[in-house]
Amino acid sequence: MNEAVLTLALIVALFALLGSGVWIGLTLAGVAWIGMELFSSRPAGDAMAITIWGASSSWTLTALPLFIWMGEILFRTKLSESMFKGLAPWVNPLPGRLLHTNVVGCTIFAAVSGSSAATCATVGKMSIPELTQRNYPPDKIIGSLGGASTLGLLIPPSIIMIVYGVAAEVSIAKLFMAGVLPGLLLGALFSGYLMVWALLNPDQVPRAEAATSLGRKLWESRHLLPVILLIGGVIGSIYSGVATATEAAAVGVVGALILSASQGSLNWRTFRDSLLGATRLYCMIALILAGAAFLTLSMGFIGLPRQLAEFVTGLGLSTGVLILAIALFYILLGCFLDGISMIVLTMGVILPTIGGAGIDLIWFGIFVVIVVEMAQITPPVGFNLFVLQGMTGREITYIAKVTAPYFALMALALLLLWWFPGIATWLPSRM
Repeated sequence: MNEAVLTLALIVALFALLGSGVWIGLTLAGVAWIGMELFSSRPAGDAMAITIWGASSSWTLTALPLFIWMGEILFRTKLSESMFKGLAPWVNPLPGRLLHTNVVGCTIFAAVSGSSAATCATVGKMSIPELTQRNYPPDKIIGSLGGASTLGLLIPPSIIMIVYGVAAEVSIAKLFMAGVLPGLLLGALFSGYLMVWALLNPDQVPRAEAATSLGRKLWESRHLLPVILLIGGVIGSIYSGVATATEAAAVGVVGALILSASQGSLNWRTFRDSLLGATRLYCMIALILAGAAFLTLSMGFIGLPRQLAEFVTGLGLSTGVLILAIALFYILLGCFLDGISMIVLTMGVILPTIGGAGIDLIWFGIFVVIVVEMAQITPPVGFNLFVLQGMTGREITYIAKVTAPYFALMALALLLLWWFPGIATWLPSRM
């Protein structure tokens, strides 16, 4: 059968199943079964059983439920309230004042949570009431929170990096380290934008609160100490080589339980709710990963990834044009799918092309994560837009409009990453 017709048939089957409301993981497995049963000689049932078991029993993947559980525990603590108390005295003198608590708070929480939605919800429940009460412009409150919360995907530990690392068979520990500097760069760009806006619109920024002495600032910073120790325990153990990503995840869970207990928010109900929340989320992700693994195997037997890689190579595209095309493809795909689905659905096809072009897979992982971050604030299926809509009651179109400047800043970060690849590759090379 002609490869173009075969590809079209599988795409039609994929969207037909998705449109009918079938779960994404089952849809991927169903399309894989159709492709293998109809267009290859390998028995589909046997291949499905072996592949799904192999995808589900990966030791590397064990880090995923642990990091999800850590984020769920911290989501139920008084962490957001403590962060605001610790950060407010330091950012108050800056142009833009307390708006920076969104950016810095998201950067800090991203370092103990692998999810942008959890980062958005945790920091938002602290900052939205506080900043609204102080008469900061609603568009800047919502925009800075929506943009900065995407850092949950980039600053380690990151759920989506674990998914990419498993799919691309690269070191998750090195991926985590590769995300640190790009994450800090994005945070600096977001804060820089708020400073420029504040300097151009001084009348829209509430007056500074009373000046705080250095001693008082240091005293208030005690609220940040527990979370900084937790970040140091997780990231430090990976970077120093003391622990693998999976072992660091276990360290993070224990640290989160200790932090929760020290704040008085650990009881049977919060423990149970965090465990059930993590289980539900991981089961959803695991089903998607299992379906995607079977789809990748099916496409391999049919030969589609190799044919597509040969086709793209035959076009003679330069590396820059190829990367631009992939970025546009993911941004478009992000209008309809969540980030994890985008990664697992496309890696089987994209990776042979990337490998053929000689692109570093660690660098490409960070590139993909930033593009997926951009998709988190693109309608109609931007997850962070949904979280913000639930918290503020605003229309999706309004939230998308006020987060648009941060979308542009992420595009700028991609250019910087292209021009200076060492931003992503330097730290992993020093491990």
